[in-house]
Amino acid sequence: MTRAISLHDVSKAYARGPRVVDRLSLDIAPGEFLVLLGPSGCGKSTVLRMIAVLRGGVLQQVGSPRSVYALPRNVFVAAFIGTPRINLLRGLVRAPLDGAMTISLGKQYLRLPEPLCLDHQLLRVQQGREVIVGLRSEAIRIAKPASARPGEVAISGLVEHVEFQGHEVLVHFNTGSRPAVVPELEAPRPTRPARRRRREGGVLGRLRERTGVLRAGPVVVLDHAADTEPDLIPPEGRLPGDLVVRTTPDIQLRHGMQVPLLVDIAHLFVFDQHGERISPAPARLPDLDE
Repeated sequence: MTRAISLHDVSKAYARGPRVVDRLSLDIAPGEFLVLLGPSGCGKSTVLRMIAVLRGGVLQQVGSPRSVYALPRNVFVAAFIGTPRINLLRGLVRAPLDGAMTISLGKQYLRLPEPLCLDHQLLRVQQGREVIVGLRSEAIRIAKPASARPGEVAISGLVEHVEFQGHEVLVHFNTGSRPAVVPELEAPRPTRPARRRRREGGVLGRLRERTGVLRAGPVVVLDHAADTEPDLIPPEGRLPGDLVVRTTPDIQLRHGMQVPLLVDIAHLFVFDQHGERISPAPARLPDLDE
């Protein structure tokens, strides 16, 4: 059977402390829904941190959750950690010698503040290339251009959906951008059981059907092909819009409103076509022909 994650005799011990995970072996199938149960302090969170940034069984990044969230190595890590998932948009770098440097998002663009910081200067080698722009939901705020702080640039979005969370609100905007792809995080779409005139087994049958859906894993659709336009109607399982913004619960918004947005460029991630982070600059700078 194909395994998405496989652990064999894995142990974990902290400096000058006892072994908190002792020879754990575990196989998880693609799309399988797994729950770790146990008392407080038994090592559940430790195990999750040990496997959280694996991709195809290959370790992607080592670090504390805070540091990995703040500086993900690649687009897979960026999309894996954080709720709501990071906004990932297709972009195109424009770096004219006699004008401002921008990243086109389709119908709108992000103008990089001048003078360019070193990280943004290094983006010049991506001139004319397609990149992936990453923006956490807290990197964008609802405000007019006149309220922009240093390093913030203005765009706008059409309200598609307002998700009330109690302590906060997640607003889904349509900015005319194209969502990018993280195929390794996309589980197979669960198939709905065919309708029957009578359910088998009553309550037990309904629980069995529901468990089958859970085992198939979550469905998140982020992508459109590079040479196609976004669909007007989002695929099943995906909320409308291409940009999610976190805001306060007292915000008054309604569907269809055109809203001004400010993007904090200091929290902008840029990944190349292969999904590797190129801004902020990685430890190893890319070659010109990469």
